[in-house]
Amino acid sequence: MNRNSDTLFLLILEKSQNDAEKFVSLLRNAGIPTRAQQVEDEESLVAALEDKNWDMFLAREQEADFDLNQALSHIKDKDRDIPFIVLSESYDDEAVVAHLRAGAKDVIPVEYDAHIVAAVKRELDNLNNRKRLRHLEVQIHDVEHRCELLLDSSKDAIAYINDGMHIYANGSYLQFLGYDDIDEMICIPVLDTFNNEAQEKFKELSKQFYDDEAFDPIENIEWVTVREDGTEIPTQLSLSEASYDGERCLQIIIRPQQDNAELEEKLKEMSQVDLVTGLYNRPYFMEHLKTAKEKALDDAQAHALYYMTIDQFQEFKMTLGIADTDVILRELADHIKSEIGEDESKTISRLSDDVFAVIWPCSGVEDALQEGELLRKSVEDHLFEVEGKTVQVTFSIGVTLITDNAPDIKDILGRAQVAAEDVRKQEGQDKGNGVHLYKPNQEKVMDDHDVAITLIEQALDDNKFKLLFQPIISLRGESEEHYEAFVRMLDEQGEEVSPYDFLPPSGPSQVANKIDKWVILQTVKHLSEHRSQGHDTRLFINLCGETLQDQAFTSWLNVALKAAKLPGDSLIFQLSESNAITYMKQAKEFEKGLRSLQCKFSINQFGRALNPFNIFKHLSPDYVKLEGSFTQGLQKGNEEKENVKEMIQTLQSMDKMTIVPLVESAALLSTLWQAGVNYIQGYYLQAPTTEMNYDFTEDD
Repeated sequence: MNRNSDTLFLLILEKSQNDAEKFVSLLRNAGIPTRAQQVEDEESLVAALEDKNWDMFLAREQEADFDLNQALSHIKDKDRDIPFIVLSESYDDEAVVAHLRAGAKDVIPVEYDAHIVAAVKRELDNLNNRKRLRHLEVQIHDVEHRCELLLDSSKDAIAYINDGMHIYANGSYLQFLGYDDIDEMICIPVLDTFNNEAQEKFKELSKQFYDDEAFDPIENIEWVTVREDGTEIPTQLSLSEASYDGERCLQIIIRPQQDNAELEEKLKEMSQVDLVTGLYNRPYFMEHLKTAKEKALDDAQAHALYYMTIDQFQEFKMTLGIADTDVILRELADHIKSEIGEDESKTISRLSDDVFAVIWPCSGVEDALQEGELLRKSVEDHLFEVEGKTVQVTFSIGVTLITDNAPDIKDILGRAQVAAEDVRKQEGQDKGNGVHLYKPNQEKVMDDHDVAITLIEQALDDNKFKLLFQPIISLRGESEEHYEAFVRMLDEQGEEVSPYDFLPPSGPSQVANKIDKWVILQTVKHLSEHRSQGHDTRLFINLCGETLQDQAFTSWLNVALKAAKLPGDSLIFQLSESNAITYMKQAKEFEKGLRSLQCKFSINQFGRALNPFNIFKHLSPDYVKLEGSFTQGLQKGNEEKENVKEMIQTLQSMDKMTIVPLVESAALLSTLWQAGVNYIQGYYLQAPTTEMNYDFTEDD
């Protein structure tokens, strides 16, 4: 029951390993997964900075053999964005100001634990925001570059005007007006390209543009344009607001006057339509999504957005072929249109190969879900035919409301997509065929510690917990069946809530021990029934630090095993590395008690500690599961791969069975096998499900 978030990669300047571990434990207990490296002097600091990227640097002031400001200089010299927090023994105003001026983010007395945690969380948030900003800047630059390429390749004559001067003109504009290059064009006032009458009109329009913050586009004004050689050409001028190099400017488009309105209208319609289905396409849909959001803001008219994903689309595409699949898609589009009817307030679109979407005015949640269910049912009941074959199509429909509190349109679409994906998670085995409403606050169930405890205790009393099982697969051809048990709490709507959300923000409490016992009782019941069907199955069960401190736990477990008539070695109890280190004395007694019951023992999240192998001086686990960031590291570079391989080989030499979690693709399997990994676990194999139904006989 550990909180799930990105791992903090932390540098600690501290000579005492025990004190360094204290800081790491402090952060982990505050819900911040941490992998740390201890440095003791300037040389080891420089080596660490060259070795990898770090998220934060904690420096104990009195432990430094060199000026801490010099450490900041090393970070700046390497152009690293690493927040630096100084831990001091006493408050000295001059020293604090000197550190802050040098670039430290905070100076905190070393005994102020709560302040240290708050500062780390604050600086992590700031760091992540800076990273997002840098990514956005790159994306904006890329978008601007692509926009310029599109403008340069456009057949329309387009220019940008600021303060009456050209600041940009594409090739068609230059060619139309008879100029050779942009440098020549930039020196010419835009008024010089119009005749006298047009100049007066443009002055009036420019005044409107600069007087009003919002400038409504003006389309196809009759105009007279003057070429470089003095030739006057009747044209149509369109004006709109634009931005160029971050500055507000006017965009002008010039077209020759000719009677092609019908053709242009036809081309416009074609640009809005998906050619396969005849429905509106994604760009048109996004414009209407924007309009729906504006209506929600202006007149409080709520809309429902339905994100409809075709279930098992790839399977019947492979079965039918592309041509027959297109026939099904056209018939499906016609069916949706017939169900929704001719209503201009409703927009139907095809967003991608297997995704349709509808924007629909609604009166509220119940109305939206009812209409979604009617649409889902009508599609399920309709029989589609192609080449004499009957094909059944079903939708996973995600629903979100577009209200005056809705986010950006991309986020609105993302919410509906998440809800559609949740349909398949709830139905199990990726079957789909359901309707699910996105809940804006579903990620964060509660904030207050006391409220969290009360809700958990109430859920225990009402039996509002459920178990999920995820297989752990051998890479070495062993035949035993292994699963890991996970617990989920059910909220008032019956939705699953993971421990990352329902455990109190300040970490586990005494209720965690109650949850552990509930999990064990339910697990041994499921396992006993499963093994009675001929399965040689073993289960990993995670325990919290509070259970470690329960001196009566081993006796209680002995009674539970006897009642279920289970052998002790069918259960593998798993402790996190941080809990094992924090409660080492209790962990040693706990392991001794497990051995007396013939139960197995495992360490989870291995590798976060400064010196992780020190744990084996006191404990002898049968299994070791690596911390999840190592799996990610295997995909980043050869150096990280070698570090992980070396760790695994060391564990193998100590007769530890190794498990690598978070395996999401087949690309990692070869590397893991070569490294000597014993077991793997992850969504590539199977997501956690309510049944132990993985086929261990499959040749993966």
